[in-house]
Order: sequence, then C-alpha cells, then structure tokens
Amino acid sequence: MTAILRFESRKLVRGTLTLTGLLVMLSVFFLVVFPAIQDEAALLEEVYPAYLLTLLGVEELHTLEGFVGGYLFPFIWILLAGIYFAYVSAGLISRDVRTRRMDLTLSNPVSRESVVLQNVAALWVPLVGLNAGLVAVLLVGGVILEESIDLVPLAMVHLLGIPYLLVCAGLGIVFSVAVDRVETAQATALVLVFVLWLVDGLSQMNPDFEWVGDLTPSRYYDPSAILVHEEYALLDAAILLVAFLVLVGLAVGIFVRRDI
Repeated sequence: MTAILRFESRKLVRGTLTLTGLLVMLSVFFLVVFPAIQDEAALLEEVYPAYLLTLLGVEELHTLEGFVGGYLFPFIWILLAGIYFAYVSAGLISRDVRTRRMDLTLSNPVSRESVVLQNVAALWVPLVGLNAGLVAVLLVGGVILEESIDLVPLAMVHLLGIPYLLVCAGLGIVFSVAVDRVETAQATALVLVFVLWLVDGLSQMNPDFEWVGDLTPSRYYDPSAILVHEEYALLDAAILLVAFLVLVGLAVGIFVRRDI
C-alpha cells in the first residue's frame, strides 16, 4: 500500500519548490560575491578568527571549490537544509495526530509501521528537489564566473550529504511521534539541529572537548574535504545511514506503542 507515500509526496512538492527557490537565490548571492572574496582570499584567511575558520571548514578561498565548501555548503546545506528536514519531518506524524486525521488513516488496513515508513519515504521529494536545484546553480554559476568545478567531487558532495539530511529527518520524525503538539515537535527538532551544528564547530577548538563533536551528525560530513581534497568519507556516510535507521526504528517503536 503506497497511498500515504503518494499523498505525503504531493504535500511536500510546494514546500520543496519554495525552499529550493530560496536556496537557489541565496546561492546566487554567494556566487556573486565570490570574485571579491577570491581577490582578498589570503587576507580574509589571516584576519578571520581561528574559531570561525574551524566552524565553517574554510580552506582555499581563492578556488570555487574552497569557497563553496567553506561558505555555501556549511550555511545552505548543513545548517538551513538540515533544519528544514528536521522541521518538516517533525510535522509529518504529529500534525495528523493533532488534527485527528491519523484516526481515519489507521481505520484502513494499514499498520502503524507502514504509516511511519511511508511518511519518511516521502522525503524523497525535497531530497531530489534541493539536490537538483543546488547542482544546477553551481554548474551555471561556474560557467558564468569562468571557474571550473570538477563534476565528480560535486556529485559526491551531494551524494554524501544525503545521509546527513536523513539523520536530521530522523531526529524530526522521532519528535513527531513522541510529542503531541506540532509546534513543539518542530521547534524542538529545529533547535536541536542548530545546537548540534554549533557544538560540532565549537568542540573542535578545544582538544579536551573534541570528542563531544563525535556525537553530532555534521562531524561526519565535511564538504571542504570532499570538494577541495577529494576525500570521500564513505565510512562516515555509512555511520550516518546507520544512525538514520536507528532513529527511524526508534520512531516506529514509539508510534506502535503510543496511545493516540
């Protein structure tokens, strides 16, 4: 039975188009200022505080790959897209429970496990939309700026970013099945993703607390390493996928036992 998957996928189309448009516009803004930053790259790397360079993973700002990996992806992909996936996922189940639509859904021959899994599967819409939009703007921007960008690292930075976004979605879906109020679930998921991102960057500035960053999903996704050094951390991506499956399994377990 895939009726829920199709229905939820259609519901996500408008939001995906809106967010993709906004992120494309923001990406264009970043690319517009790249030539100015490129000319002053050495000076910027000298005057920027060390903690900010560490937080953003800034390297080789004079190249398009270094600029995209150090500026564009930390804000647009890791932070904004991560928050979006957590926020949207946190409303998938909780909204239907709050509006009593879930009672109607469960009155049909469908298991609670299937309800959760089909809602999660519907996230293919923003995954495809955001990836396609950002790839397109980077390719077009590279041509306009007359800066080459290797297609293989570009493809890999998007491919290896999917597990990170799925973990953010997994956090959201756990709150969606565990919290009654939609607003509370979404706000908590949103804040948690932001805090985890912040903790990851700040923990790298103190060797005594660097281990704390190992508990954050963004630690296992490094756009600069992929784009600048062509280092593809497949093991890190696998760890994120396992974390996502654990979170989905936890969400299923909570929802199956929950009295709605």
